[in-house]
Amino acid sequence: FGWMLGVMDVSLLGALGQRAFGLITNTTLIAIPVFVLMGAILEKSKIAEELLDTMGRSFGQLRGGLGISVVLVGALLAASTGIVGASVVLLAMLSMPIMLQQGYDKGLASGVVASAGTLGILIPPSIMLIIMADQLSMSVGNLFFGALVPGLMLGFLYIGYILLTAALRPRLAPAPQDLDPVSWNLVLDTLIAVLPPLGLIFAVLGSIFFGVATPTEASGLGAFGATLLALANGRLSLAVLRDVLRKTTITTAFIFGIFLGASMFAVVLRQLGGDAFIGDALKAIPFGPNGIVLTILFIAFLAGFFLDWLEISLIILPLVAPVVAALGFDLTWFVVLFAVTLQTSFLTPPVGFSLFYLKGVAPPEVTTMDIYRGVFPFVLCQVLAVALVFEFPALVLWLPQAMFGPS
Repeated sequence: FGWMLGVMDVSLLGALGQRAFGLITNTTLIAIPVFVLMGAILEKSKIAEELLDTMGRSFGQLRGGLGISVVLVGALLAASTGIVGASVVLLAMLSMPIMLQQGYDKGLASGVVASAGTLGILIPPSIMLIIMADQLSMSVGNLFFGALVPGLMLGFLYIGYILLTAALRPRLAPAPQDLDPVSWNLVLDTLIAVLPPLGLIFAVLGSIFFGVATPTEASGLGAFGATLLALANGRLSLAVLRDVLRKTTITTAFIFGIFLGASMFAVVLRQLGGDAFIGDALKAIPFGPNGIVLTILFIAFLAGFFLDWLEISLIILPLVAPVVAALGFDLTWFVVLFAVTLQTSFLTPPVGFSLFYLKGVAPPEVTTMDIYRGVFPFVLCQVLAVALVFEFPALVLWLPQAMFGPS
């Protein structure tokens, strides 16, 4: 229709084919299915379940200890939670029944699970950051290390809120009375459960930092390490391997299907001058550079109510990032800030994606209002994190600069 109306060049059809071919031959994007494979192995081999059980017993005597365990598991197993829905569902199925059985408030339990489930899209190795880096031709390593401190900061904010709630309102997060006291054997069990997945993450990031491997090669190292962990635990049967490969194939097809459609859309939009129009509109905002960035973040926040991070990363981010770069802001800082904003959107009632995923698998006695009530304090933690990252860019930039030098 565009060609018939005289507003589109017929040569665009050739560009669409070239874009599709470039997508499937992009070496950076090979990391996506391999990291998905790594996460699927960690999930299907029950490593997450064992980790949550062991850490729950370790923190069991502490008020709010089980909630803290859920947050830590969400952070440690971020590799297996690159898709928000999968991470929330996994943590909800593992932890919600136990938390409610131990007397946790339904709202607090819901908030802990929903918030911890979103950490995986921020803490590296994150599929979202890989796609964002590819779209903006940025270093994946810079984004990984730039997002590490804000991701850990969010985890500590969650834990701080849980401890504060348990101290001020003990009935909301009681300490179980039927657990054995902490012993050296329990400490040893905890280390055995925690060190392998933690070592796996350090191996992936360390191989990138020391120049041993590119991010794509590091994804292969991560998948190989996850396979060894599953074998060591005796959990990698043919049935598990079949489930892992099925999940990896379906998830990868989903991601690349949207990737292809978004790439086609971007080509058409640029052909029609849409990117220039959006850039001029943003630059015309009469609030200065900081006001323009805040406006972009607000748009992303609203878009997160209706679109998944994948569509936003492929369509919105490439349109607004050049404007931010032209204003003199560091793109590593902006992309991490953009990611934290999306994470906040996924948690915010009434239409945050994480809340719908949680409601779908939560026990029947947990109502929608319980989820809304419980997640609100964690949304405030998110808003605080966005404000801190916006006001103090060094939270994002100091680690990449210390490791790779100024960009």
